[in-house]
Amino acid sequence: MKRRTLLAGAALGLGLGLSLGSAAFALDKVKACFIYVGPIGDGGWSFQHDQGRLALEKELGDKVETVYQESVPEGADSERVMTQMALSGCNIVFATSFGYMDAVNNVAKKFPKVMFEHATGYKRDSPNVSTYDARFYEGRAVMGTIGGLMTKSNKIGYIGSFPIPEVIQGINSSYLAAKKVNPEVTMSVVWAYTWFDPAKEADAAKALIEQGVDVILQHTDSTAPLAEAAKTPGVIGFGQASDMAEYKPSPRVSAIIDNWGPYYIKRVGELLDGTYAQGATWAGIGDGEVKIGEITEAVPPEVKAKAEEVRDAIAAGTLHPFTGPINKQDGTPWLADGETPDDATLAGMNFYVEGIEGVIPQ
Repeated sequence: MKRRTLLAGAALGLGLGLSLGSAAFALDKVKACFIYVGPIGDGGWSFQHDQGRLALEKELGDKVETVYQESVPEGADSERVMTQMALSGCNIVFATSFGYMDAVNNVAKKFPKVMFEHATGYKRDSPNVSTYDARFYEGRAVMGTIGGLMTKSNKIGYIGSFPIPEVIQGINSSYLAAKKVNPEVTMSVVWAYTWFDPAKEADAAKALIEQGVDVILQHTDSTAPLAEAAKTPGVIGFGQASDMAEYKPSPRVSAIIDNWGPYYIKRVGELLDGTYAQGATWAGIGDGEVKIGEITEAVPPEVKAKAEEVRDAIAAGTLHPFTGPINKQDGTPWLADGETPDDATLAGMNFYVEGIEGVIPQ
């Protein structure tokens, strides 16, 4: 599986030599432990990580034992759970939420023989800490293309979780893609300040619909925004992190699907064959880690064709979702004509692009 390695941006904690930490010898069997911020039945983020765990079991059989704990809040609770996992004999711990970052690094220092893998993070304070991420913003560009072409009100809404670069990347990418195919599009952002809270997510969707939004994107974990969209004819949305197929063919007209299984199989396999080393990856559509779900019959054929064109160009490396000229929200130039940002710049994104309404909370 092709996988791009993130090497730039030492100031952001993104630079490292990939051979700093490694498993000293091959293991006969691996105990792999997973910690989830939401329930595995959330239908989105945690569900999809658990699908990766199940794929790992299926692929490696009796060479692996897996354990998981769901609905673990970020902060002290996660540090306690990871400590217990290390004490219980876990050889590798996959911590699957951004806010687990400090806890991962704290626990890793105490258990140098346990490998820790942090999803969407960037700190690797010890040789036994690796990070892995997906280029979700690539999928957002495909969804933004569909939204820009399908909106009747020219109003697109976005439900953000927390104002971190990963989320801001997605907001900007989807807006730029929508604007490219529909110059009249506007985007409003509502911050839920949660990864998983169906009630808050539904309220955010309702607030956007009341503003006249007829296309909703989300960077939260439950199916609640789609359930809310289903109550209003003409409002469409997208599966987030998982297919959310129960809402096909509409309001769910496509989806961004996180495909974690191959990564989990690869990393545990490296513990088994003795080749495991500290790493940092940021993979996307071309790598197969970000997948675009079925585009349903609710999408006009010409819109589907355009979305597939964008998807395929990103996969081929001939289209970058952030290609200049692009200005920041305040009108100052960011990227010149034809220019694209490096990974370190993307990883530190803390601004809206020109045209997006509202202010990023501090």
